[in-house]
Amino acid sequence: MRFKAKPFTEPVSFKCLHCLDCCKGRHVYLTLKDVERIARAGHDPEDFVTLSIEGNRIRFVLAIREWDLGCVFHDPETGRCRIHPVRPLICRIYPFMVSRKPLGVEGERPLEYKGQRLWLYYDESCPGINAEEPETVITPEEIAELGLEFEREFEQTDLDGFVSLLEEPGGENDG
Repeated sequence: MRFKAKPFTEPVSFKCLHCLDCCKGRHVYLTLKDVERIARAGHDPEDFVTLSIEGNRIRFVLAIREWDLGCVFHDPETGRCRIHPVRPLICRIYPFMVSRKPLGVEGERPLEYKGQRLWLYYDESCPGINAEEPETVITPEEIAELGLEFEREFEQTDLDGFVSLLEEPGGENDG
């Protein structure tokens, strides 16, 4: 399902209902820190990293299953993530979104956070937003922080760094 943006300007209650929508058909970018964290949890990057060429940059993307376009770490029987404690930053941000520009959605307004001007949204189609018996309340500042962290890490993610990560002791090429 496509992201249905609604401005995120006030804290919202949230509880993951394991509806599976966020784990299927999504293009999940990975940072080098994401890859390293997941690899250290015992997963081979060859099994979960795919490459995407965008302009003159190589990007790393979380692999999906061909048969249902689900994330390779999504358990289709339980609806749960098999790597939840070490999941990628993008997965930690969803069902929220951070943008440097307004999307043109009614009610949007920028958040000034750590000297940055950001527009925040949440996926209105996510049933976990404002769910009954929420697990947590999420603030715009929490999501802004994760968004800035992703931006910093993503800019430092490149092929040389990926190769170095694989060559580290205990990495994939360490006999």
